[in-house]
Amino acid sequence: MKPPTVFLGEMTSPEVEAFLLDHDTVIVPTGSTEQHGPQGPLLTDALTPTEIAGPIAAQVGALVAPPINYSLSYPHVGFTGLVHIRIPTFMALIEDLCAALSTIGFRRIVFLNGHYDNTYAIAYACANAAPRMTDGTRAFPVNYWDGMTAEEASEYFDPTTGLHANKGEISAVLAIDSRLVDMDSANAEMPPFPEVTNPAAVHTAFFFSTPGSVHRATHSGTWGDAREANAEFGERYLTVVSRATVRLLDDIERTFAAMPAR
Repeated sequence: MKPPTVFLGEMTSPEVEAFLLDHDTVIVPTGSTEQHGPQGPLLTDALTPTEIAGPIAAQVGALVAPPINYSLSYPHVGFTGLVHIRIPTFMALIEDLCAALSTIGFRRIVFLNGHYDNTYAIAYACANAAPRMTDGTRAFPVNYWDGMTAEEASEYFDPTTGLHANKGEISAVLAIDSRLVDMDSANAEMPPFPEVTNPAAVHTAFFFSTPGSVHRATHSGTWGDAREANAEFGERYLTVVSRATVRLLDDIERTFAAMPAR
């Protein structure tokens, strides 16, 4: 007998039909193919949300669609191995996926994103796709780190500990598949940002508006310290962000429910 699975791509059509009798959620892991310092694999941003999506799928009553591996990596232009697509191409892909998944019968489409540069484009594409989706369908992005508390983020993933190819991110890949990480080449680097009153706004202006901005800000592509990355830390990191994502999805659902239709 074929074993059960939460991965849409591994299912037969009758299995999907059976799932949709009493469930309506699909998670689409969304990442990138781009450099992650001298130590991390190009698919880091897709591997991590895919790893998170599998275990939480049963908790939130979802299937996991095949991941999106190509996206908006233009800030990393200049590094070898980068594969990125144009913003309109990426948005068109998201819109078409929203329409297709809605046609199948999914009514909650969660783009579990592992690459921050994608966030706004996914949201705008979901809005553009609304007329093509069945009434009552909700589609939106969730960055897998968004649900973390400030205390959790300070340990794993923030401007002080690093935001790219850092200890947390590389540790997560070590926990997923240590063969993909070159720890002999692991390094530490922090972009030389000046003191500013609003780092988030400055980072948006610098990174999102300028192709090659990460290449300009870092020599190696690392933002943080990956030298102490380890699988145990990565397991804890994956556990924290998985729990945080489940909490965040519940918060989102309660928010939708609190707003009456007009």
